[in-house]
Amino acid sequence: MTASPSDHLPVVVPPARRPSRAGRNLVAAISVGVGLGAVILASLLLERHFFIGVLAVATAVATWELSGALRRGAEIAVPRPVLLVGGQAIVWLAWPFGGTGQAVAFAATALAVMLWRMRAGSAHFVRDVTAGLFVAAYVPLFCSFATLLVVAPDGVARVLTFMVCVVASDVGGYTAGVLAGRHPMAPTISPKKSWEGFAGSLIAGSVAGALVVALGLGAPWWAGAIAGALLVLVATLGDLIESMVKRDLGIKDMGNLLPGHGGLMDRMDSLLPSAAVAYLILSVVAPV
Repeated sequence: MTASPSDHLPVVVPPARRPSRAGRNLVAAISVGVGLGAVILASLLLERHFFIGVLAVATAVATWELSGALRRGAEIAVPRPVLLVGGQAIVWLAWPFGGTGQAVAFAATALAVMLWRMRAGSAHFVRDVTAGLFVAAYVPLFCSFATLLVVAPDGVARVLTFMVCVVASDVGGYTAGVLAGRHPMAPTISPKKSWEGFAGSLIAGSVAGALVVALGLGAPWWAGAIAGALLVLVATLGDLIESMVKRDLGIKDMGNLLPGHGGLMDRMDSLLPSAAVAYLILSVVAPV
């Protein structure tokens, strides 16, 4: 059989596209981020109590994702129905009853987790109950502090202060890390996180805190700068905590709901513990 001329032509392989230094689909990530921000702003500006509904939906989705990740990564079966119902109680009862509603709802959820798990016998009882309590504390309990923020008379300003500081931390850290990140902050936990990125987070978060606290809550700008810096620290630790959880479970993302981000839980990792700290800090620097 005679070879055709085309058989001797070199095969041209197109060069592989270099991965973005951003490490994710930036267009999709920005689009999703803007969309989530629009939903939050609309709920706050139309009627601030609508924001509790947004929190309730976010709590349910994040609880579903985290419980599913525990099952996939470690074969830990937490009582998802109990956590979904109890999580809603924790978020909503903080509205009329404040911290008392939080505490009673969380205690009832903890008891229900133990009782529900008893049906499956004693094998791995402590492990599964501990995981269930971890989910209840990590998602709905932390999230309910945002409920306490928004129900205050100046709740819109308090929530915006909390959200703006954390978002500024994320944007500042992401930008500085992509442009100048050289020294890993926690290479065994989150290899992409750098000290340069953390510095960018501190600067952006402190400036944002000074502005929003002074303009929105009428407190001294320096108090806002301190609040912003503390929220940056907690947001960074929250991000590292979730990275540790994912490494332990052997998964990349908690879910795939949000293009460019992963799951909703992957976007809430820094917000959840920051909500509790924001409530405490703002109670001090701008008491109601």
